[in-house]
Amino acid sequence: MAVTSSILFTACSKDDDEEMSGSQTITQVVVSNNSFSLLEAALIHAGLTDVLSGKGPFTVFAPNNEAFVAAGLDTEAKIKAVPVETLKKILMYHVLGQRVPASGIASGSNSPVKTAADLDVFITKNASGVFVNGASVIQADVMASNGVIHVVNAVLMPPMGNIVQVAQANPNFSFLVAAVLRASQGSTNVAQVLSGQGPLTVFAPTNQAFMNAGFANVAAIQAADPAVLTSILTYHVVGARVFSSDLTEGAKPATVNGGTVTITLGGGAKVKGNKNTTASIISPANMVTTNGVIHVIDQVLLP
Repeated sequence: MAVTSSILFTACSKDDDEEMSGSQTITQVVVSNNSFSLLEAALIHAGLTDVLSGKGPFTVFAPNNEAFVAAGLDTEAKIKAVPVETLKKILMYHVLGQRVPASGIASGSNSPVKTAADLDVFITKNASGVFVNGASVIQADVMASNGVIHVVNAVLMPPMGNIVQVAQANPNFSFLVAAVLRASQGSTNVAQVLSGQGPLTVFAPTNQAFMNAGFANVAAIQAADPAVLTSILTYHVVGARVFSSDLTEGAKPATVNGGTVTITLGGGAKVKGNKNTTASIISPANMVTTNGVIHVIDQVLLP
């Protein structure tokens, strides 16, 4: 089991540790709580019930049923359709190899912490609460004999590659991928930039967003001026890891092309380009990649 970052967490006394202990293991807590029925089904299918019944100690960021529904895993049948090894990796991405109560999380923004999947999650603690990869901890400190559970409102999906690789694997981004490849034929290798170390945040327009912006098909993108596409695409990129939990009303984050976009939060998170008449809805948000974050948007941002 991987050991979590010592920088993020503050020490807990032995007395605190003993006081936190519950009578049930983490698996037993999950099984006995109706709001975790889909998580229970996932743990059974992935063969992890015995692991989370073990000595530990563990910290589990546990998605409730609503989180599984939002992730499209709203039935046991859909959960069982996920390959076992894939599901195991997803679930272990929610597990830390030590007991960390909410009081043991130091204040800070997007601190990387190694999970049992050997991949980092990014934990923020601020005046608004505790967030993991932008997901909210909606109930902290559900105590177990072998660790602690923090209930989260989203299923945390481990990164499946860098920004370009994740976009290439998503059919809703085929126009975006075509635009990146066409832009890279100009003086700036945009694909190389988006595959770099980062961290970067990309507001990623869907295929429909490109069509609404006047690109009828991929062929139209491939015929566009690479310099124009580079200017547009780099306007969608922020040179930092920015989760939805980092967005604030009226913020104007700088993009890598030197311009700014405007964030609004009323009625859900939105982002607006300088020449857009309306703001673009950000949904879904917080797609984690190895070099940053992708937020899906429904308009092409115009600098």
